[in-house]
Amino acid sequence: MTGTNNSRDSRLLSEINVTPFVDVMLVLLVIFMVTAPLVQHGVDVDLPRATTKNITAEEEHLTVTLTQDRKIFINKMQVDKSQLRERLTRIFKQRTDNQLFFKADKTLPYEFVIQIMAEIKNAGIEKLGIITTPLEEN
Repeated sequence: MTGTNNSRDSRLLSEINVTPFVDVMLVLLVIFMVTAPLVQHGVDVDLPRATTKNITAEEEHLTVTLTQDRKIFINKMQVDKSQLRERLTRIFKQRTDNQLFFKADKTLPYEFVIQIMAEIKNAGIEKLGIITTPLEEN
């Protein structure tokens, strides 16, 4: 009988209890599901809607973003309005392309958006792509 007890004990010790592992994984899944929508990529703006063709970008382009509270970002770096032209001039001296994408919140006054576009043009940017949200077709 001693031989049967030893084989039963070794069999019981070789089984892995996966219940705690599953519990931990479910908790992690819930945490990721709750926090994933909170993670932002870039700057949050409410873009105007327009009917346009999608632009395919071969390389990462520079983007100037205007937020609802009139903050200006070059990609994810915030800059003052007075520094925008100088920073863009320095950035584009090191780049081969002369193209910039532009996003502005739709609630911003037209005058402010045009002032920023003028600063971009005065920095020597020749191609300015305006980013919008596509219209939903019914």
